[in-house]
Amino acid sequence: MDLLAGIAEYLRQGGWIMLPLVAVSVVLWSMIVERWREFRRLGAGPGLQGELLAHFEIERCGDPELDREILNHCALRLSRGLDDRLAAIGVLATVAPLLGLLGTVLGMIQTFDVISLHGTGDARGLAGGISVALVTTQTGLLVAIPGLLASNRLGRRAQELKTRLDEAAAAQARRLKHPKETR
Repeated sequence: MDLLAGIAEYLRQGGWIMLPLVAVSVVLWSMIVERWREFRRLGAGPGLQGELLAHFEIERCGDPELDREILNHCALRLSRGLDDRLAAIGVLATVAPLLGLLGTVLGMIQTFDVISLHGTGDARGLAGGISVALVTTQTGLLVAIPGLLASNRLGRRAQELKTRLDEAAAAQARRLKHPKETR
């Protein structure tokens, strides 16, 4: 219970800006975990190649020339799917320190308001504004730094999977008979 009380106090110290920071963190890490699981599934065994072949088998028509186009279309669709949510992950990781900076500004405004009303003699009032400024900045950075690192790693993994997808599509295209071979 002490941990929960400590977290609640930390969030209270940061003020209302902590709500969007927590929301950004939850959404960001939900997307990261989802992408990580999907990339792990596609990278294991025949995952990506199997998915390409399954889509291709559903759509193929038997005409080798048209089947090559269908295969390329299936590969392109899967390739685009690898980029799903990566831009949103990057944006959320970039927004977090900006929210922290907003909290810094709000905390400094609060501090200056206390100074203008009571002078520098109200240490408790000054500490409240400074606390808002520091806690929100810290939280924004704690969300952003690992989020940006994860975003970068997921982007590299997506690129690796796209390369494997291109190789699988090229190998499958070579297996399709050329029109001249059917005569």
